Amino acid sequence: MNLEILTPEKKLFSDIVYGVQLPGVNGLFEVLEKHAPMVSALGKGTVKVLADKSGSNTTSFQITGGFVEVLNNRATVLVEGATEL
Repeated sequence: MNLEILTPEKKLFSDIVYGVQLPGVNGLFEVLEKHAPMVSALGKGTVKVLADKSGSNTTSFQITGGFVEVLNNRATVLVEGATEL
């Protein structure tokens, strides 16, 4: 799955990944390869990028809120503010 994490100022992350864990407004959820199309609001929390199936190779970002769009095996995360952990 192709994942991009974008802020109004810059592109924080862009790569092919196994999946991503996101802080939804009603709790955490995960998007994996070939996920059904969706759009969801994100709350304050941690975005965890899963580089491979084992889950041992991850990158995390602290976000203040935003949205995610999943379409055609591509996830685009639009956030108001973020810092890499």
